[in-house]
Amino acid sequence: MENSKLKVFIPFFNLIWSDDLLTQKEHLIIKDFIQVQNWLTINEKEFLASQIAISNPPSRIVLTTWKSEIDKAIAQNPRVQSIFDIVLELSNNDILIKGLATDFIQLENDLGILGEEVVSNFKKNATTFTSTHHSAPTFEIAKLTQILDGKQSAIIQKVKAIISRPEFAYETSTDTAIYREKVYEWCKILADENLGNMAYPKKYGGGENIADYFAIMETLSYHDLSLVIKFGVQFGLWGMSIHSLGTEKHYQKYLKDIGTLKLPGCFAMSETNHGSNVKGLETTATYNHKDKTFLIHTPHEKAQKEYIGNAAVHGQMATVFAKLIIDEVDYGVNAFVVPLRDENNVILKGITIKDCGLKMGLNGVDNGIIRFDNVIIPKDNMLDRFASINDQGKFESPIPSDNRRFFTMLGTLVGGRIGIPRSALAAAKSGLTIAIKYSDKRKQFGPEGGEEVSILNYRMHQRRLFPLLAKTYAIHFALQYVTTRFIERTELEMPEIEALAAGMKAYATWNTTATLQECREACGGKGYLSENRIGALKNDTEIYTTFEGDNTVLMQLVAKNRLAEFRKTYGKMDAMGIISYVYENTKTVIAEKNPIVTRKTDEAHLLDSAFHLSAFEYREKTILASAAKRLKKLIIGGLEPYDAFNVVQHQMIDVAQAYLDRIVLEQFVKALESFEDPQSKVIVAKLSQLYALSQIEKNKGWYLEDGYLEPVKTKAIRKMVNQLCWELRPEAVSLVNAFAIPDSCLAAPIVM
Repeated sequence: MENSKLKVFIPFFNLIWSDDLLTQKEHLIIKDFIQVQNWLTINEKEFLASQIAISNPPSRIVLTTWKSEIDKAIAQNPRVQSIFDIVLELSNNDILIKGLATDFIQLENDLGILGEEVVSNFKKNATTFTSTHHSAPTFEIAKLTQILDGKQSAIIQKVKAIISRPEFAYETSTDTAIYREKVYEWCKILADENLGNMAYPKKYGGGENIADYFAIMETLSYHDLSLVIKFGVQFGLWGMSIHSLGTEKHYQKYLKDIGTLKLPGCFAMSETNHGSNVKGLETTATYNHKDKTFLIHTPHEKAQKEYIGNAAVHGQMATVFAKLIIDEVDYGVNAFVVPLRDENNVILKGITIKDCGLKMGLNGVDNGIIRFDNVIIPKDNMLDRFASINDQGKFESPIPSDNRRFFTMLGTLVGGRIGIPRSALAAAKSGLTIAIKYSDKRKQFGPEGGEEVSILNYRMHQRRLFPLLAKTYAIHFALQYVTTRFIERTELEMPEIEALAAGMKAYATWNTTATLQECREACGGKGYLSENRIGALKNDTEIYTTFEGDNTVLMQLVAKNRLAEFRKTYGKMDAMGIISYVYENTKTVIAEKNPIVTRKTDEAHLLDSAFHLSAFEYREKTILASAAKRLKKLIIGGLEPYDAFNVVQHQMIDVAQAYLDRIVLEQFVKALESFEDPQSKVIVAKLSQLYALSQIEKNKGWYLEDGYLEPVKTKAIRKMVNQLCWELRPEAVSLVNAFAIPDSCLAAPIVM
C-alpha cells in the first residue's frame, strides 16, 4: 500500500486479521464503510475489499508489513490516543483525511472498539508501571517473626526444628492404615520431646504451661493436620478432661501415662443423635451403690458415640459423657473414665467399636463409633471435680444448680475452642504463603513487546489474596488475646470468655475455609495438584467448621451472650432499657452520621483507625439493639422465647459477626501500639487498614441502608482498598515469609 490514502485502513485490517478480534459482521461494516467513501476510486475500493476477503487472508509478510507501518506511525507520534490518531500519521496528516474524522470515529464506534485499549496493544511499552512492580520489602522479616511469635518464640522454634527432621517427612501412601501408624509414631516422638504433657502440672511430669501448649498446637499445624488432631485428642481432649474434670486420684493414676502416650485415649462426647446438644446425650451411667460401680450403657443405636478420635485403632480408655442415674433419678451429664482395650489392644467385653472409614480429610486420625453394652466400671472412675457420690450413695456437688454445674463442667473444656482456631490460622497462613509466593514467581501476559508480568502485579489478584492476608494477621492477634484471656481468667469472666472463644473458633475456621478456596483458585491448575498441599489443607480443615461445635450454633451462643450483657446493663429489656441503650449508642456516634462525615473521603480520614473502630462499634451496637428490640416485640406479642429466638436466628448471627469484627479489629489496633520495630509497624498498619476497610466494604449495603455512609464514601473506600493492595504488593512475600513456615512443612514444589 504505497498510496497514503489506502494506508489509513491498515490499523483496521490489522485488527481483522492479527487476532481474529473482529467477527464476520464487523468485516461487513468495514466493507460497507469503504463502499460509501466517495474520495476513493472504484479500483481503490476493489483493492481494499480484496484485503478483507475471508477467502483470501493476507500472508505473514503482509501482516508484518502492516504492523511495521503502525509502529512507525506511533514512533512519529508516541502520544496517539485513538485509532484515528494513527490513521492521521499514516496519511501524513492529509487534509482530506483530517476532514473525515467524524466518519472514522463513527467506524470505531460501529465496530465496538475501545480506541485507547487498541492503541495500548499496538504500542511497544516494555516497561509499564504494572510490569515493573516487584517484591521490595522495607522491613526486617526476622523482627516481624519475633513480634508474631511473642513470648512463645522459644517453644515455637523448638517445634519447628522437630517437625523439620527427616522422620517427619510427609507420608504419601494412600493406605489409611499406614498413614494412621505414621501419625501415631509422630505423636510418640512429640511425647518423648515432652511436648504432649506441656499443659499438665509439673508434679505429673508436665510443663505446666498452657500458653506453650497452644503454641505447640498452632506450630504443628504447619506440618500435618492429622497429626495435630491426633495430638489434640490424646493430650488435649483426653488428657485435659482428666485434668479439668477429675481430682487428685485421677491425676496420679492417669496423667503421667497420658503425657508420655503410654496410655492412648479418647474423648467420647458426641452421639449420633446429639452432637452440639450435649445436654441431650442419651448414654447412661447407672450407679449401683451395693457394688459401688457404674453401668455404662448405650440404650439404642442413635445414642452410640460417633466420630470419636483415637477410637478405631489406638484408644485404650475414654472419657465418656453420660447421664448419671442414681435410684432412677437423672442427675444430668457427667464424665466417666471407661476402659476400651487391654494392654494388647484387644477390645474389652461389652465394648463395640466400628471404624468411621475414609473421610474427606484427616485420614491419619482413627475416628470410630463406640457402643457400650452394660459395661461395669468402678465408682472411682467418675470424674468428680464438680459432682460426686458420697458414702451413702447420694449425689453431691459444690454447685447446687444443675444448669450452672453443667456449664461449669463444659467451661473447663473451652481450651479446645482455642486450639482449633489457632490450628486453622496456621493452615490459612500455609495456604497464603504458597499462593502469594507462587503468584510472585508465576508470570502471565504483559505489555506488547515486553516480558510477561508476575500475576501478583495484577490488581484483581491482589484483591483476591491481600484482604485475606490482612484478615489472617488480624485473627492472629485476636487469638493471642483470647488465649491470654483464657489463661488469666476469673470465674466471673468465664461466660464472656467462653462466648468469645466459641465466636473466634467460628470466625477463624470460616476464614480458613474461604482463604484456602481462594488460594486454590489463585494457583490455577497447580493449586489442584496434591503435591502443592492446598488440597490437603482444604480437605483437612473442612471439618474445623463443625467440630468443637458447629459454627452456626456457636455464633448463636455468642449472640445470646451479647444479649445477656445487654440485659445486665439496661435491665430486663424493658422499653426504657432499650431507649437508654439506643440513646447512649447514638450519642457517641451522632457526629459520624452528620452529612459531612458520612461523605468524608479524604485519605487521612479513611485510613484513621479511630474511624474504623467507630464504624465497627456503631454497627455492633445498632445490630444488637435492633435484635433486642425485635425479640422483645415478638415475646410481648405472645411468642414463646424459644420461638422468638428461632424467628430472629439470622439476626442473631449478624449480632455475633459484628461483635467479632469489632473484637478482631480492636485487638489488631492494640497489638500495633506495642510494636517496637517502626519499619514492621508501618507495613502491618497497612494490613490493619486493609482489614478494616475491606470489612466495611463487605458490609457497605448495611452502612448505606442505615445512612452511616453515603455512596461517595463507599466508592472512596473501594478505591482505598485497591490502593492499599497495590502498596502492599512489594511487601507481600515478606509478610508471608514472616510466618517462618519451615520449607519441609510447606513442601509445595511451586514455591520451592
